[in-house]
Amino acid sequence: MFYESELRSHVRVAPDVFQEDPKKAILSSLKERFEGFISKELGAVIAVSEITNIGEGVIIPGDGAAYYDTSFKLYIFKPELQEVLLTKINDITDFGAFMDMGAIDGMIHISQTMDDFVSFSKANVLTGKQSKKVLKSGDLCRARIIAVSFKDPKNPKIGLTMRQAALGNLKWIEEDLKKREKPTKQVKK
Repeated sequence: MFYESELRSHVRVAPDVFQEDPKKAILSSLKERFEGFISKELGAVIAVSEITNIGEGVIIPGDGAAYYDTSFKLYIFKPELQEVLLTKINDITDFGAFMDMGAIDGMIHISQTMDDFVSFSKANVLTGKQSKKVLKSGDLCRARIIAVSFKDPKNPKIGLTMRQAALGNLKWIEEDLKKREKPTKQVKK
């Protein structure tokens, strides 16, 4: 899920940027510190959206930098179990596919791609034996999060599935909807 979260922290502004506008220097410092940051508590920080308050600056002896008590907002992505997302296939391997979820990637095991026996071809394509459904790099898919692990915060593991109704390649979902919308023959009276 995507969130806008407000935080408060002391932000260090180095002496070499004292001549700049404090708000600009603080924003630069916040972007450097938080954009791309990933943690179990916050999730993946996408961007610093705004600074809401800058308190008085304090210079720490021996450091020379100013520290400002600052409130600011971040855009974050925090994956949640059972959440359904629009994803794009980045890469296909013999054990599954890596899916771009926006801020971070998820992985879908080959057994979770469809309700069919799935084979992997050397052309990096997953194909259903009976259904003949195909998954390849670049396909847009709807997937559900079934596992989230921040054991290694720099490389979180997000497990996905597409083995439920209304999940899978968007082309498959569209075809299923068209089949259901076919008008039934009307009997003349």
